[in-house]
Amino acid sequence: MTDAQNAVAESGHRKAEELRSFLFLTAVMVPVLTVMFIAAYGFVVWFYQLLIAGPPH
Repeated sequence: MTDAQNAVAESGHRKAEELRSFLFLTAVMVPVLTVMFIAAYGFVVWFYQLLIAGPPH
């Protein structure tokens, strides 16, 4: 293959890889990080109430 054909093939491969990366980030990592953030916030509130504030009245 020529250099131009290699560049076109590599460009197509790179675009496919970028699409897979984008889909992985949006479909997997964002929901996982969101759930982890909400769980961490709930843990912080629970721990604060346990040690400092006490249960709500």
